[in-house]
This record gives sequence, structure tokens and C-alpha cells, in this order.
Amino acid sequence: MRKMIVLVGNYGSGKTEIAVNLAVKGANAGLRTLVIDLDKVNDYFRMSDRVALLADNRVRLVSPTFAGQGVTPSSMSAAVASAFTDNWDLVVFDVGGDAAGALSLGRYHQDFADFAGELCVFDIVNVFRPMSETPEKILKLKGEIEGFARQSVTGFVNNANLLNFASADDLRRGYDVIREASLLSGIPVAHTTGRKEFLEQFLADGRDPKYVGEPIPLETYMHRSWEAFTREGF
Repeated sequence: MRKMIVLVGNYGSGKTEIAVNLAVKGANAGLRTLVIDLDKVNDYFRMSDRVALLADNRVRLVSPTFAGQGVTPSSMSAAVASAFTDNWDLVVFDVGGDAAGALSLGRYHQDFADFAGELCVFDIVNVFRPMSETPEKILKLKGEIEGFARQSVTGFVNNANLLNFASADDLRRGYDVIREASLLSGIPVAHTTGRKEFLEQFLADGRDPKYVGEPIPLETYMHRSWEAFTREGF
């Protein structure tokens, strides 16, 4: 059975990094893998910056940000349609940040409805980003995203980090906040993600697996620094 994973969440939550990791892991496991880049808002962490990496790992990428490659709205639409019509094992949708970015997903509402049993919609949460610091803020933003995306979140992903300054303590902070968001909403925690060494330290604590979900160690493909991030903006 094919699997469709839609990644939504706040700006700077790490959706693109996770999308690349999921795609590479899937392809290396022998899955026919497609990544759809629907982030038309944030040109900072661009999926198209990793075209060669994805191609080397046998991942097909559809993106609106291919500079000089003749991608038009009509050809982009046709390429996205291949996610629903072609025989892929794994399709990962990287959706733009916040409600504005999620709007690009809404037009495919009916297409997704035909694959309801194969669809996961993950809200990627970095509790160190604005609008994600508390359970209440997480749920407020989630509701706004769901309204524009016309999809319901099926699971939270704890991706708490401070980029180059990340540590296991960041995941611990994320666990505490996202656990409360899960308890308030009834939405499960699907995954905890992070660099391998920090994830291992966090898992050694023996916290409730229900609020950890399936751990996913991440390779760092999107190389940015907080200094550049704050200087250059979104």
C-alpha cells in the first residue's frame, strides 16, 4: 500500500529537513519515492537547493522554485497530479509555513479524499519558534492551518531544536509542551525527530513512548545557521 505524508507547521519548524530525510530513507529502502514541494512562501530553506542530493538517492522532486527550468503553474499542477495518479510507494508533501502556506494544499482536497486510508498529516512542531511555544499556541496555529489546508492533522512531530545549537534538552522541552497539546486535543504524537546523538540521549530518559512516537534520527541536509537565518529572514 502506498503512503502519503503531508508535512505542515510553523515557519522554521523543520518541515523541509524532515521531508528530505523521509524521502531519502524511503528511497534507500527501495520505495518509489516522490516529493512535492508546495512551499511557495518561504524561499529560504528551499527544497530545490537539494535537487542533486534527491536525484542521487533516486527521489523524484516536483517544485515550483526551479529557477530557469521552465516550471509554469500549469506544468506544476500536472506534476502534482502525478502524486495521485502514478504508482508511487511514498509521496511526501512539504507544505509552506503557517496558514498562508497551507492554502496551497487546499486545492487538492478531493484528490486526498480518495486516498484517505493512506494519508498522514503531520504537524511539525519546534517549540522554539514563535506561535509554538505553548500547547495553546500550537493548537491555535494547528486550527488555522487545518482550515486553509482543508485537512485534519493526524499526528504531532516533536522537532524541537535550535539549529546549530540544538541539544537533547531541546527535545525534552518539546516533549513536555507537545505532550500537553496531545492531551488537550487527543491528537497523538507520531514521531520525535532530531540528530542521532541528541535523539539517543533523549530516548535514554525513558519517557512515555505514547508521547514520543516513533523516533526518526535526522541527517542534516539543510545547512543554515541562526545568524544567517535571522539576518536574511524568511
